[in-house]
Amino acid sequence: MARRPAYRRIVEALRERMGAGALPEGAVLLEGPLATLFGSSRQPVRQALAELEAEGLVRRFDGRGVLAGRAGAPRRIELTPEQVGAHSLSPRGEDDLYYRVERELLERALFGRFRVSELALARHHAIGRPQARELLLRARGAGLTEKRDAHWWTVPLDEKRLADLYELRRLLEPAALALAAPVLPADPLRAARQRLTEAERRFPRLSTRELDALEEDIHVTLLRFCPNGEFVEALSRARASFVCGKHLQHMLCGPDTTDPFLGEHGAILGALERGEGGTAAQALASHLQASRDKGCARLAHHRAGPRPPPLAYVADEPSEIDLLS
Repeated sequence: MARRPAYRRIVEALRERMGAGALPEGAVLLEGPLATLFGSSRQPVRQALAELEAEGLVRRFDGRGVLAGRAGAPRRIELTPEQVGAHSLSPRGEDDLYYRVERELLERALFGRFRVSELALARHHAIGRPQARELLLRARGAGLTEKRDAHWWTVPLDEKRLADLYELRRLLEPAALALAAPVLPADPLRAARQRLTEAERRFPRLSTRELDALEEDIHVTLLRFCPNGEFVEALSRARASFVCGKHLQHMLCGPDTTDPFLGEHGAILGALERGEGGTAAQALASHLQASRDKGCARLAHHRAGPRPPPLAYVADEPSEIDLLS
């Protein structure tokens, strides 16, 4: 890809998505979430939004951020990479590197809060420091890293935190799906069914990218049609449970292990296809309960084993603050 300025690529992506109708009128655009989606700092996003405002494609309102489009009441929804066009700016090789780093960070987060060196990460993977920063920003969006006192840290993930994240999802996701069901367009439902059918054909040999897409379909894409934007925004805090689940699936289950989650996804989609929103919500609640029990058991099993080997860009010992037992 040509070396266009980051803000220019963001402008073009957002302009195209608004023109295609993928970005809803009135969607609230915030610098922080957009920076995470695009894997950039806030400055290019701020510059991009200023240019789009000058073009009349976004507008200010009495609140944080700007609104997409020229009309529509403010809608606070969790935006997806597809909605803002960020997916088209992330070549497959960059995604593969991110998933590798994501797993490396998760393997440490399971054992405590570790300091992460942005410079050492860049050297370890032979990339530029801005790209290393983008990887850590993306991991922050997934709930794996945070920045404290100008330093990057892993966010500890033990059985209690994982159970708490799943409990948040179990309480909110079924309610959000029940509200979304009556207004759910046919296209995203059809696309989710196609991906699930293909995954069932190839399971269990699925890549992390494919597992990501399956989770996004049920737990993000369909839920974003919930008219209560507060539900969707609150659920964005539970992203770490997605990350943990998909990597533990690969780390502990092995390539020939079956897992019932595809059937559970199928039950949810089947109910939505029949127009039975309440049944879909119940199936989603059961799926999340099973996922929580399974995920916590796998996590406990993994944490009982040896710690991962040293990694050049992560401290050898966990921080004394918030140390996991």
